Amino acid sequence: MKRASTRSAAAAVLAAVALAGCVSGPKYKRPDMTTTPAQFRGQAAPTEASSIADLPWWGVFHDPALQALIQEGLANNYDLKIAITHIEQARALVAVAASQGKPQVGYQAGITGQTAFTVDPVGIGTITYGTLGGALNAAWEIDLWGRIKRSTEAARAELFAREDVRRGVMLSLVTDIATSYFRLVELDRELAIAQDSERVFGHTLDLFNDRYKAGRDSDLPVQRTQANYEASHSKTQELLREIAIQENALSILVGAYPKDIPRGEILTAQTMPEAPLGATTALLERRPDILAAEEQMVRANAQIGVAIANYFPRVGLSALGGGIGAILNDTFTGFGFWGAALNVAGPIFTGGRLQAEERQRRAEWDEMVDQYRKTVIIAFQETSDALAAQRTLVGRRTALENQIASLQRSIDLASTRYDSGRASYFEVLEAQQELFPAEAELAQTQRDQLLAVVNLYKALGGGWNVADAQWTAHAQTSVGAPSGGSR
Repeated sequence: MKRASTRSAAAAVLAAVALAGCVSGPKYKRPDMTTTPAQFRGQAAPTEASSIADLPWWGVFHDPALQALIQEGLANNYDLKIAITHIEQARALVAVAASQGKPQVGYQAGITGQTAFTVDPVGIGTITYGTLGGALNAAWEIDLWGRIKRSTEAARAELFAREDVRRGVMLSLVTDIATSYFRLVELDRELAIAQDSERVFGHTLDLFNDRYKAGRDSDLPVQRTQANYEASHSKTQELLREIAIQENALSILVGAYPKDIPRGEILTAQTMPEAPLGATTALLERRPDILAAEEQMVRANAQIGVAIANYFPRVGLSALGGGIGAILNDTFTGFGFWGAALNVAGPIFTGGRLQAEERQRRAEWDEMVDQYRKTVIIAFQETSDALAAQRTLVGRRTALENQIASLQRSIDLASTRYDSGRASYFEVLEAQQELFPAEAELAQTQRDQLLAVVNLYKALGGGWNVADAQWTAHAQTSVGAPSGGSR
């Protein structure tokens, strides 16, 4: 009879284990994105097979000084280090969630000593005795409804999301360093223009001073030129301040205390690769923020399964074994014990808590879906913005170059006319006053053209479809980024 009951219990356990493959809750499915445009707004050419985002960063930014700064940033930037620690935290939480489905074994032990007093006709006496005992306990929850599997799935999705965040931080770091560097070399160019302006106005001031002292002109040209010279000197000092601030900001990006930043190519010598766009649907598979948003949907979907599984009873096995002994008057007595049980526990009435948890999880799923779709359309917006900048800056640069050429010719003509006495100093000053701001505006436009390519590279996802391992390997000795989990 005892053997028959043991067989029945074993059969019940095997049946429960066989059913443990059941998983509660809906199966994850990516939201329908059939309305994704076939082309980006502002895209002139048909969709290309390749994309600038297929290139790793060292294939986009060729300035040696900039490459060195990016390497330094990947090694030392604290936002990236923080993102890596978040990955390790999420990886540990996956192990915590998965551990619920494994046997849990524990122990307990104790020893006591006591003295008791006795009273009898003979008098008062004492009895000293001690007890000791120990036990091992084991428990194993059979994941009959997939609660643990869903919890682990949610934790793993959070891990993958953290890895995508780390990729996003790396991409933002690379492009932020490039942006800051290009702003710095543009400020260098503006400083050179301001210093040239200061030199030219100083030369003109000397000329007018000589003419005034010789009685050939009034003091008015001298004072007007002096004012222009001082304005140029003021601009030079302002640019020196801006350069120092920009260097400090770039130092923080590379994880260093404020320091001087080495330069490579000057602004006018900077080159960027061609920028094909690739297919619009590639954004969904490449951009780290979109991938992270999708993993959050996976997590929210799994949490619905956890909430549904909580309606059902939890089934588990437990076992206990050990011994208890006592010592009395130097005599030891004791006994051992063991036992096993199949346990079932479930809710009957929870005051609506379980239903509320399920509603909350389903509402969170809806939120993550909307967040995902929002992230996708923002990606299209950022790409379109970069394309608009590329398209309009070409014409702007051409117009500024033509304007500067005309202003330079007008300065030459005005100077010749002034020297021959056929023009006033106003013609010379007016041409000079217009030239230098136009040159500074051209420098800013050249910078903006570089930044448009940087922004496009970032908006398209920065090459993660082919270059994740290469990015890590390229900076492995310094970044120490953990390898991503298998999806």
